[in-house]
Parts: sequence; structure tokens; C-alpha cells
Amino acid sequence: MKNNKRVKMSLYINIMITILTIIATIIMITGFKFMTGVEPVLESTKIGVFKFFTVDSNLFAGIISFIFILNEISIIKGEKKEISDKLYILKLMATTAVSLTFIVVFVYLGNIAENGLISLLLNSNLFFHLIIPLLNIIDFIFFIKKENITYKYAFYGLIPTLLYAVFYTTNVIIHIENGRVSPKYDWYWFVQNGLWTIVIVAPMILLITYIISVILLLLNKIINRKLQDK
Repeated sequence: MKNNKRVKMSLYINIMITILTIIATIIMITGFKFMTGVEPVLESTKIGVFKFFTVDSNLFAGIISFIFILNEISIIKGEKKEISDKLYILKLMATTAVSLTFIVVFVYLGNIAENGLISLLLNSNLFFHLIIPLLNIIDFIFFIKKENITYKYAFYGLIPTLLYAVFYTTNVIIHIENGRVSPKYDWYWFVQNGLWTIVIVAPMILLITYIISVILLLLNKIINRKLQDK
């Protein structure tokens, strides 16, 4: 019964994630603005939105949440016992990706953006940078149960970031002019102090991603253990 309550809570959260992802994507693609005050950053329209890891990671998380909805409905109906290992790992990958988005925004980008953190939490980015990542983190840590997944699977959390790193690095390299890259093509300002910084930034981001993945697994296991002991 206790496990069924957790599945239902996870179902509600995944419904919220899916709906908010759709809404936020439409808002950004159409350029609709419902918040004003300062000039927003890291926003685009139409197909240009997909250059951002923020959008890609949130869309990935939204798709996985939708798949979770279907599976959790089946569990509640008694048609299956639990989510598969593969789906759990996909959820770990998605949650790690949006957690990285959250951390980069609040720790790095919020400190270098001209108008500060508030400019990164306007319109669609209110959902992409804050609400959706937090919902994913809460869902993964507190409401998803899977006992047989070990810490070696934390490496799977690196995959979305690694794929994006290849795209971002390639994009930066092909747009070098006179040894520098315009912020137009280096929209996260990673190499504005010189292209050489990529050899520091890329490994650092991957290391942070791996640490996030390990912490998510650790917290998930701690919560599951405590609930099991009650």
C-alpha cells in the first residue's frame, strides 16, 4: 500500500512535468512573454531553441516523464509490478541532465548575466531552469523505487551532457574568428577567455555531471532504505 502511494505521487509529478514541458516549449518557440522587468537571457524562438542544453534536457525529461506516466498507470492497475531497469536509468539520465541545468544557472550563469539570476528565470525559463528540474529531482529521490541498480550506473547520467558537449565544442570551433568566438555562438560564455579554456571547462562539466548522478542515486537509496525500515 505504501509503495502504491509513492507510485501515485510519482504519477502526479510526472503529469505535471509533462504538461509544464509542453507549455514551456510552446512559450519559448512562439516567443510569448508573460514576465517583464529585465531583459531575459538564453531565450530564442522557433528552431533556435534547440541549441540550448536547457531546452534539450527538459524535453528529454518531459518525454521520459510521459513514458513513466504510462508505466505507473499500469502499475497502479496491477498490470505490471514495477518500472524496468532501463526506464529507471533513463529517468536517472534525464534527472541528472536537468539538475545540471539547474546548478549551472544558479551557480554560474546567474552570477555572470548582466541582470543577474532574475534574467534567467523569466517566461519559459522559469519552468526550464527552476520548476521542472526541481520536480524531477523530487520525483527521482523520493518516489521512485529500484533496489537492484548499483552506483556503476551513474555513468549513464553522463550521456546527455557528453552528447551536448560534442555539439557545443564543434559549434565553437567552427565559429572561431581571429582566435575568438562570438557570444552568439558561445551562448554559455564558456570560452570567452580563450578557446584553451575548453580543455578545463569540458572535463569540469562532465565531472560535475557524474557527481550529480552519484548523489541522485545515493539519495534515492537512502530514502528507499528509510521508508523500507519504517
